[in-house]
Amino acid sequence: MRTRPVNVDELPLLQDIERAAGRCFRDIGMPEIAEDEPLPVGELARYLRNGTAWVAVDPGDAPVAYLIAEHVDGNLHVEQVSVHPDQARRAVGRGLLDHLAGHAAACGVPALTLTTFADVPWNAPYYARCGFDPLDDSEIGPGLREIRRQEAAHGLDRWPRVCMRRDL
Repeated sequence: MRTRPVNVDELPLLQDIERAAGRCFRDIGMPEIAEDEPLPVGELARYLRNGTAWVAVDPGDAPVAYLIAEHVDGNLHVEQVSVHPDQARRAVGRGLLDHLAGHAAACGVPALTLTTFADVPWNAPYYARCGFDPLDDSEIGPGLREIRRQEAAHGLDRWPRVCMRRDL
C-alpha cells in the first residue's frame, strides 16, 4: 500500500479512521477508549504543517490509515497510528511505521518512540513485533515523561501503559 503525506482536505478523514479503529476497544472492555474523540482538525493540521503526517492509501488514493509523529527527546515520537478496520491485518500499520523509520533515519533521528497499552494485543505486543522495545523508567526522557503525565491526566492509566523505542 502506498504511503504519502496527508492533504489538508483529508484531515476530517483521519478522524473518521481513528473513530472506526477505536471501536475494537469496546470489544475488550475499554469502551472509554472507543468513545474517546480524535484530535481536532486544527491539531492534526499542526502535524501536517510540521511534515510529520502520512496516510496509507488504497488504489484510488483514498486514505485507509494514518500516522502522525512529533519530535520528542531527540527522537520521532509516534503520536497516533490508526488503521481502518477494513484494512486490518494487511501490514498497513507496519508500513506506516517503516515509512516513519525511513524518514527519521534520513533526518539523522536515532529512534522512534511511542506510548501504548501494555496488554492490548494490537498495541504493545504488535509494536514489539515491529521492532519496538519497552523502556524502563531510567530510559524515559523529560519529553516522554510529560507525554505520560498528560496521558495519565486524560485517564489512560486506568489500564497498564508502556513506553517503547525502536532504534534506527
